[in-house]
Amino acid sequence: MVVCGSPSRPLCISPLLRLHGRNRRSPRFRVPYSSLPPPIAAPKSDYKPGLLDDMLLIFFRKKMVEEVGWDSKKPGYDGLIEVANHLMLKSKSISETEQSAVRVLQSLFPPLLLVLFKMLIAPVNEGKVASMMLARTTAILCQWLMGPCSVNSINLADGSSCSSGVFVERCKYLEESKCLGVCVNTCKLPTQFNFGLLHPPAASDKALTEPCLSICPSASRRQDLGTNKFKQCPTV
Repeated sequence: MVVCGSPSRPLCISPLLRLHGRNRRSPRFRVPYSSLPPPIAAPKSDYKPGLLDDMLLIFFRKKMVEEVGWDSKKPGYDGLIEVANHLMLKSKSISETEQSAVRVLQSLFPPLLLVLFKMLIAPVNEGKVASMMLARTTAILCQWLMGPCSVNSINLADGSSCSSGVFVERCKYLEESKCLGVCVNTCKLPTQFNFGLLHPPAASDKALTEPCLSICPSASRRQDLGTNKFKQCPTV
């Protein structure tokens, strides 16, 4: 599951939970992350969550709360965003935040299911089948979190393509959190996989050197204090 991108700019992403660890011999997936332009005025996502979406939000938030040890008094999605922000504040490092997010994602599935998926599905066709299954599952079940999205094809390094991408029209998670650090550390880094490619090194990943979004509360406070608002997000 992935959530990354600009509130005002579409982004192609391909999902796979960290089921294979960091073994370089395993199929790899990463988020093709584009540069984030300053947000512009645009209508918010018009996706209307249904009963299943509400149940998924409650379940996901419950797992987040268990990891963080704190819950927001706000209801629904707004409360989930506050819990995600609290996770950022609680963690001592970016790595710790990433590990916490991975534990939350893994806790969404029965342990035996992940083991069987790794043993029986992940090896099929060098991981392509697993990536396509997860892309479709993400597009169907995660619109409550990301906003409207659909499956698309990803170009691989060998010149072939695989329908393992998820095209997110607008990133609701980034839009509502208003913080690049929350998006990158609790979603992009824990979920960045792309079949046949390794994720980019931190030193060359443009997403990790983006300035704070102008809508970020922290950026606004720094601007009020006269600090350069175009500095890199301090939480990335």
